[in-house]
Amino acid sequence: MLDETLLDSPEGLAQADHRGLLRGAAEAGARVRTAARHAVEAGIQELKPDGRPRAVLIAGPGAAATQTADLLGTLAGAGSPVTRLAPTGVAPAAGALRWELPGWAGSVDLLLIATPDGTEPGLSLLAEQAYRRGCTVVAVAPAGTPLADSVNGSHGLFVPMATAPYDQEEPLAASAPGVLWALLTPLLALLDRTGLLAAPPDALEKVADRLDRIAERCGPAIATYSNAAKTLAAELADALPIVWTEGTSAGPAGRRFAAALAELSGTPAVVAELPEALAAHSALLAGPLAAGADPEDFFRDRVEEPPALHARVVLLRDRPIGSLTAAPAARDLALSHDTPISELEPEAGGELETLAELIAITDFAAVYLALASRT
Repeated sequence: MLDETLLDSPEGLAQADHRGLLRGAAEAGARVRTAARHAVEAGIQELKPDGRPRAVLIAGPGAAATQTADLLGTLAGAGSPVTRLAPTGVAPAAGALRWELPGWAGSVDLLLIATPDGTEPGLSLLAEQAYRRGCTVVAVAPAGTPLADSVNGSHGLFVPMATAPYDQEEPLAASAPGVLWALLTPLLALLDRTGLLAAPPDALEKVADRLDRIAERCGPAIATYSNAAKTLAAELADALPIVWTEGTSAGPAGRRFAAALAELSGTPAVVAELPEALAAHSALLAGPLAAGADPEDFFRDRVEEPPALHARVVLLRDRPIGSLTAAPAARDLALSHDTPISELEPEAGGELETLAELIAITDFAAVYLALASRT
């Protein structure tokens, strides 16, 4: 159940925020600026690559590396394949994970390592393996960690992760807002230098400005009725989110939202891109999860008996290709099964800016849902 009174209590939210999630969301713009400065200090802006890498490989633990790879692959398009190296091991603990380079990886490929930890022995071994193969290695991780020593010792480029003091107070959640931008920003600057995508310094500054504006509009002091993130969190209480995305940038934002809901609040969600989502989820909406399948019981004990779980569609849109849109069909499908729908569409801007806005609003929503949920 969701404690809706807590949503409009900044003091209560601050007390419940033991992991610094709200601070991470509010300081996302500052984290981008700090990470961009670290990239400059590490020498990324002075790099003069010979050409584009044949392939970009990304390694790191958990959702942070998965989402970084997803975002970079979407932004880079077909210029060079962006592939995440999935770890193997018996547990998600740092010492139990191992990564291996593909057999074809060599001197014309680029290995990116992104981790908010930096103590994983498997990543240090991967950096050494890449050095022996002739791969270029760039890593973003906390300064002073074993990985930093390994990358520097392997003649790679190490960029210190932009961290905040409270990051050390509690174990970092892989889907925490600050973690994503701290890892992603230096890699955007790097791939801009290689020509795989467009993320010059002025574009990163616009991203930081957009994140600041969302923090002002969605912060804990803004009431629910005028706060898009709090409204979305309240709408998703006791619901199964069905996240549909449309447009290039919306895809990775929707997948990150589903991952953040699962990790931060324990809320399961399904995600798909339009128009394929209409066929993929039509049976789901026609089943027992549709609101019309199990109308609200007037005699239900509102204290002892939880409400039945029903689906709610969350439509994230960003500039559909060719101005063709499946949004009307999506609304018709949802409403024909009495399934409510929430919609988010960013303000006009560059691709990085609109992507940042979708991520920022849904990050705040996932955090509010996590803080205000109670069992």
